[in-house]
Amino acid sequence: MSQTAAHVPSAAAEATLARQGRSFHWARRLLGATHADRATRLYAFCRRLDDLVDEAASPEEARVALAAADRAIADGRSDDPVLGDGLALMRECGIEPGIVRELIAGMASDAETVRMADEAELLRYCYRAAGTVGLMMCRVLDAPEPAAAAHAVDLGIAMQLTNLCRDVAADARMGRRYLPASLVGDIAPADLIAPAPALQPALRAAVARLLALAEAYYASGEAGLPFLPMRARAGILVAGRVYRAIGHRLAAREYAYWDGRAFVPDWRKATITLTALTTQPLRGAFWSRPPAHSVSLHQALIGLPGITARHGD
Repeated sequence: MSQTAAHVPSAAAEATLARQGRSFHWARRLLGATHADRATRLYAFCRRLDDLVDEAASPEEARVALAAADRAIADGRSDDPVLGDGLALMRECGIEPGIVRELIAGMASDAETVRMADEAELLRYCYRAAGTVGLMMCRVLDAPEPAAAAHAVDLGIAMQLTNLCRDVAADARMGRRYLPASLVGDIAPADLIAPAPALQPALRAAVARLLALAEAYYASGEAGLPFLPMRARAGILVAGRVYRAIGHRLAAREYAYWDGRAFVPDWRKATITLTALTTQPLRGAFWSRPPAHSVSLHQALIGLPGITARHGD
């Protein structure tokens, strides 16, 4: 492949990230050139898989497209330029196909009827949709140690929980209810879009509960930052803090997601970045690897790739 052709996927990946991944696009500038390029390509790869569901004309079309993507990952080849570049990245960084196939399984579940029963089911979904991306990021950012994996999964789960709380109404418009029935009852997605006043207290409480749960996973994710190279450590710290701020904005609105999509303006991102980079390096935890991972965070995930019953031994 010529040098010019080799950079075409990266240029397309950069455009995808700028358009659809604004929080990470902000933070990626803190990464070194190699890690920034790899992370951008990984984002485009994962986004492409997600779009196979979100842009499909029907659930059946989504299932067929995802099945084809799953075969491509298993076979190690694809005619789709974005998936092909993702496969090249997997070979370059030693990303196991089984992890990507779990991500595809998560996307495939979005093509079915989405009605989460309880928090354990939701956490397994968050692992597939974003914890797997954390595992891939370990490889992309040259942090292959097994002990790093648990914290990377947790940061992915935290960000996915935040995403789902922000997008309750948008997901409901696609017929999906991620808020667990154990928290809100067996409510129909249509009733989540502009909820009746009688439903709002329970929905506020559910979003508050899930964002509090996300905080525990964010804390674990940050605890694992010392496994990363220094520049990558700063970039992931800022990415996590910016995404975390979405939940804080929801909390400031008393968890009323129906009042409009919460977002973090650029001036706030700048403040978060400055605060993170000037205060976190003064803490010992920024430099010292954690002694152990909290086993309780993965009780619902045992048996999934990258998850073990015990961490930190």
